Amino acid sequence: MAVSSESTSREPPKKTQHDEAMGKSRGGLSTKIYAVVGSLGNPVSLIITAGQESEYGQATALIEDFAAEYVLADKGYDPDAFIKVITCSGATPVVSPRCNRTELRDYGKVLYRERNWVERLFQKLKQYRRVATRYERLARNYQAMLWLVASIIWVN
Repeated sequence: MAVSSESTSREPPKKTQHDEAMGKSRGGLSTKIYAVVGSLGNPVSLIITAGQESEYGQATALIEDFAAEYVLADKGYDPDAFIKVITCSGATPVVSPRCNRTELRDYGKVLYRERNWVERLFQKLKQYRRVATRYERLARNYQAMLWLVASIIWVN
């Protein structure tokens, strides 16, 4: 019988900030939720990141697997590179230009009003306390809770 001198205890892997998707900002710890909604306001895609990350960082990941006629977004998604990604995908960008642009781009102001469906989705998500207060510590658990609430929103 051979006895090994190796330790058999396993330490759990350390959790990083990426695992928790928590970021520090002026208001404390926070998480950003990025959403894509369909034409009826139902959630189609949800991504979470740490609170200090830029909106533009997740822009291409949000729209890469969708075929859309129009892409409506707010001023945070105004960089020329993202507008080019939208036009290359065959969609028409309806993004309000930032006021500090040298060349103001034309966009459909009437169609831009439909962006409120995204805001309505976030108001529906906030009705669920577990999502609004973020009880889950790990990002994957919080993402799972978001998808659970999103499926309830689809059913209702």
